[in-house]
Amino acid sequence: MSALKGRPTNRDRALGVGQAMETDGLIYDWNVAGNFVFPSGGKVTLDDETLRDGLQNPSVHNPSIEEKIEILHLMESLGIEMANIGLPAAGPRAYADAEALAKEIAGARMKVRPNCAARTHENDIRPIAEISQRAGIAVEVGMFLGSSPIRRQVEDWTVDYLLKTTENAVKFGVAQGLPVMYVTEDTIRTDANTVRALYSTAIRCGARSIVLCDTVGHATPMGAYNLVKFVRENVVIPSGEKIRVDWHGHCDRGLAIANSFAAIAAGADQIQSAANSLGERVGNTPTELMLVNMRLLGMIDRDLSKLMEYCEKVARATHTTIPPNYPVVGRDAFRTATGVHAAAVIKAFRKGDHGLADAVYSGVPASLFGMVQVIEVGPMSGKSNVLYWMETHGIPANEKLAGKILEAAKKSSCVLADEEILALCGEASQH
Repeated sequence: MSALKGRPTNRDRALGVGQAMETDGLIYDWNVAGNFVFPSGGKVTLDDETLRDGLQNPSVHNPSIEEKIEILHLMESLGIEMANIGLPAAGPRAYADAEALAKEIAGARMKVRPNCAARTHENDIRPIAEISQRAGIAVEVGMFLGSSPIRRQVEDWTVDYLLKTTENAVKFGVAQGLPVMYVTEDTIRTDANTVRALYSTAIRCGARSIVLCDTVGHATPMGAYNLVKFVRENVVIPSGEKIRVDWHGHCDRGLAIANSFAAIAAGADQIQSAANSLGERVGNTPTELMLVNMRLLGMIDRDLSKLMEYCEKVARATHTTIPPNYPVVGRDAFRTATGVHAAAVIKAFRKGDHGLADAVYSGVPASLFGMVQVIEVGPMSGKSNVLYWMETHGIPANEKLAGKILEAAKKSSCVLADEEILALCGEASQH
């Protein structure tokens, strides 16, 4: 629980204090014991990049438009506020798919707001204006431009060139009637003076959303915090304009989730992410884990029971797989065959308290995301695993049969499949 006795923490609320279980005194939550607080009430939103950056992953299959529309509706069901629907200038199919997705949002009166990616070129921006007009809805243009010293060295760019390019592109986007989201690539490795100059120019020319990027996964949480705080204090506040600040991070160091929450702590308004951590190289901040953590931290309060369906749909459509040990949506996320762990979960179930069972050996309540705790039987199991498995599969408790199953499990090199246990039960009934 929190340091203030009797005061429900965000985790208590997630577990349903006063409903499924009373956690006061059972969970001391260091996540909220101090003064470090995340904003609540849906103040931080998500921009799902699955259908754009997610498809840049070298191993993915580009889904059909029918599959993309299904994924879009699942985003809507999860309350995701914004979706990147493609880079129309990439080719005829990219244009057609982005147009179809924009029309689906308009026709189905979806709440999710669309945006499209573009380089800071008129030829990239113009197709987005056409799609917006044809669909009859606003489509935000996310125009991106390399900014870091290393990229400038490679391209022989000067800062003056970047400033002029920024000015021309943003003004053109605004003239086309598009909401402008201005993005610098590799912001996390760009010097402060250039960061200040580029974003200040973009805002002065009409951009009302800016994106800070960890394009190559270089950032640590402290770096993400420092960058967002710097831009807030030195660009956004001095501008006097109402500006949305987005954070876009990659997973190269495995820090994408931590970096995203550090960015939020520093004042980021929106996080860009992709399902199953898909995206360039090893991928983007995972949408599903942002939703999970935002829910558990009390930042959002919504039905996330379709989270598994969303992740599995994306995996099937992109011909990728979800690792068994992937958090929350992996096959093993809420399974245990370890005797000590299983025994505690079973005892909680015996008390008739599913909330307790959800929490005693899990940092994530399975029930919040449409899943349940599962007890398996394997070489690390105890007899309680076997007896509970028999009970939940409608097989009368039998000490002799339980012993036989446990003996087989101890000899096995892995968890026994249901079919294997049922076969052992069948053999016993024949004798």
